[in-house]
Amino acid sequence: MESKKLFRGFWSLFKGYWSSEDKWKARGLLAVVIAMNFAMVYLLVQLNEWYQIFWDALQNYEQERFFPLLGRFTGLAFIYIIIAVYAIYLRQMLQIKWRTWMTNNYLSAWMGGQTYYRLQDATDNPDQRISEDIGQFVNLSLALLIDFLKQLTTLGAFGVVLWNLSGSIEIAGLVIPGYMFWFSLMYSGVGTVLAHKVGRKLIALNFDQQKYEADFRFSMMRVRENSESIAFYRGEPAEMEGFNLKFSNVIKNYWQLMKKTKHLNFYANGYAQLAVLVPYLMAYPRYFAKEIQLGGLMQISSAFGRVQDALSFFVNSYDTLATLAAVINRLSGFTEHMDDTKKVQSKVSTSTAPELKISALNVALPTGRELLNKLSLQLQNAKALLVTGSSGCGKSTLLRTLAGIWAYASGEISLPKNARVMFLPQKPYLPLGTLRKALIYPTAESDSPPDDKLKKILQLVELPALADKLDVADDWSRILSLGEQQRLAFARVLLSEPDYIFLDEATSALDEPREIEMYNLLREKLPKVTVVSVGHRSTLFKLHDVELNLDGAGNYKLREISV
Repeated sequence: MESKKLFRGFWSLFKGYWSSEDKWKARGLLAVVIAMNFAMVYLLVQLNEWYQIFWDALQNYEQERFFPLLGRFTGLAFIYIIIAVYAIYLRQMLQIKWRTWMTNNYLSAWMGGQTYYRLQDATDNPDQRISEDIGQFVNLSLALLIDFLKQLTTLGAFGVVLWNLSGSIEIAGLVIPGYMFWFSLMYSGVGTVLAHKVGRKLIALNFDQQKYEADFRFSMMRVRENSESIAFYRGEPAEMEGFNLKFSNVIKNYWQLMKKTKHLNFYANGYAQLAVLVPYLMAYPRYFAKEIQLGGLMQISSAFGRVQDALSFFVNSYDTLATLAAVINRLSGFTEHMDDTKKVQSKVSTSTAPELKISALNVALPTGRELLNKLSLQLQNAKALLVTGSSGCGKSTLLRTLAGIWAYASGEISLPKNARVMFLPQKPYLPLGTLRKALIYPTAESDSPPDDKLKKILQLVELPALADKLDVADDWSRILSLGEQQRLAFARVLLSEPDYIFLDEATSALDEPREIEMYNLLREKLPKVTVVSVGHRSTLFKLHDVELNLDGAGNYKLREISV
């Protein structure tokens, strides 16, 4: 059952690129790579024949044939090297194209419909699955596929050679033609079964190893992102304890991986070394009976080795297959979680109206707990609504619903046609790069307003010291205080000039005078803007016209604010 699930997962991941809009280019390039590998097998057959001729010439002291045969070998080897190099080069080209296609598709699925937001608690380390696992899947799948086809061709070509060279053997009156081929088949069959028994636990261990490594890496990223808070708390011992716990999982699992790999390597190396002796043991009666010459013996040894390698594909590739299986499980799980997330869709409908109107809006938690029951309100344009209530009552969740990123809601939300809407979270997001990029986000830098306008707006939000740093690249979320980041967010609002702005405690890090200044700045520069704010401070009341109070149990109260 597990094997069927693994194969379904592999096929689901594999088929996309090969049936995409790039399928003919991909299939053509793959066909060239496979053809080059077939050509390499043909050259190996020619080299195998060369072994017989060369060793027979040596045994017969035919000096005049020595240098011509070396010349023939050099020519065959040169052609083989050229084909081998370009076969790998073109395979890597195909890997790049396939990985690019898969990465773009996964990024689109992850970023589309705010899946990245709604998937936060469902999948661990989605960044690793996109940045690393896709690359591994493509590289391993392509390498194993091409190697399998090459070994299959090798088996066919050298199987015929070995069959013809081995002759017949009589055992208990039974004549067995091509006995070396049959023995090789049995030897590799038994070897494959034993390899699976020895190494099957590597699949789960490889899966866990990738997970533990990613968890350890992510815990260090969290410290880097929250370094100031940890420093204030003197949280180093607690963080070290967390590091040690996660790293101990890495090491503990790696020890298990080492032990299982050691067992598999003992088996694989013993299996390979024993295979060196087998053809000589089987061919020596014919050699000493003078039925074959030295060249025939060497050709048998070479042909047996090629057949054995082909039949031992599974044994030799078991570790790689185990790694691929772990990658397939991780990517399949990621895909399933994204698909499941997309199935949970908000039942909130949208329509047009002259002003903001909310009708029969229900908001709940994923557990089913009701936060709002049939909220209905209408807010006049250029007015300001303040959403209040105790912590955890659903104020921020209401804003998420209005933004269309909360799935557990139903009802209707109406806005004017082509209304420009902007949401400001409590902690603004500042992308890595220049200050200009952080200021105009999410607008592209190529569409940046003139510097004079940007500098003027920075002056308005009381960030004059940043006016000459527009093209300085740095981690601005680390450099700027939360209050400065919130003022930068207000600068974004002034640049965007939206019709509606929703603020989720977007002034919580500002002192009260500056908070009032920022709201007054909105009124002065954007007199027609409609504001919806979430906040706790009593000073916010005189900056708004209507209060919506939530109790967290589904009930609400609306009232006009009179100051």
